[in-house]
Amino acid sequence: MLTETKDDSKIALATLKGRDLGFWAGRWRSLNAAINGICYTLRTQPNAKIELAMAVIVMLGGGWFHISAIEWALLIFTSCVVLALESFNTAIEEMIDFVSPRYHRQAKMVKDTAAGALLVAVLGSLGVAWVIFAPYIRQLFPAA
Repeated sequence: MLTETKDDSKIALATLKGRDLGFWAGRWRSLNAAINGICYTLRTQPNAKIELAMAVIVMLGGGWFHISAIEWALLIFTSCVVLALESFNTAIEEMIDFVSPRYHRQAKMVKDTAAGALLVAVLGSLGVAWVIFAPYIRQLFPAA
């Protein structure tokens, strides 16, 4: 019969975290895990696909209108925040589904709150896009 010792669980935890691989191999493992997480979010979350498509459209609009460096920074930052929060929201939903497979009021509140944080970021990014692009769009249609 196998029994787990305290040292065994330390070794298992080190292996799980990649600490047994050395510095550079551990960083490579972390990078691969992060990329897998991004791919999982884009593969499984329809809203992530929409948000990525909108980010691409916004970047194309930035190129079309030759926006300033600070405007680029704001658009890139807000797009990244939205996509990061989508990933975070996905992680929270997956974890809640794992620890609470049956309906529970508190599990619902955790999921709803995470989704609300994402909604705030999306609305904020729309505001940033409006402030940046409205003057350029108005120039396309000068008042008669």
